[in-house]
Amino acid sequence: MRLANRLASLLLAVVLLAGGLLIVVETGLAAFGLPALLIDRDGWYAALSTTRLDDPVTRTVAGTVTLLGVLILLAELRRWTPERLGVQLANCHLHRRSMERRLAGAAGAVAGVASATARIRRRGRVWRPRIRVVADPSVRPAVERAVRRELDRLAVPPAQPLGVRVVRNRRAR
Repeated sequence: MRLANRLASLLLAVVLLAGGLLIVVETGLAAFGLPALLIDRDGWYAALSTTRLDDPVTRTVAGTVTLLGVLILLAELRRWTPERLGVQLANCHLHRRSMERRLAGAAGAVAGVASATARIRRRGRVWRPRIRVVADPSVRPAVERAVRRELDRLAVPPAQPLGVRVVRNRRAR
């Protein structure tokens, strides 16, 4: 999502810069009594002086622009899944997907685990690993120890909450 935000910001900046420069040039030309470059001043004046606020087209355009602005604002305010996770070492980070694969591999290496998946979620500045394993519930402590060892090896702060969910294998009985 970071790339999409940067591209959208770049596009918005270019449009605003071009529009601002056009307004400055057109205003300067109008101040000196010179003909306009791109804007039909008489047409704009006629359109803006005859358009009423209770016109259905005006309300539709205003509503659409307002709705689009609110949607963009909500998309920017939404908490996205972090791409990089900070660790104890200064100016270091780990990539979230790589971290999920490593934790799933550590949990899957425990004897008796049929499969394991890991997801990392964030609440504020604290990120929380969630491990799901398909195994007998008696292997839960071993899975927690293996995941904690991997987190310690990667210099993750020990106060991070860890969630391990053990699901019984329903196929093999």
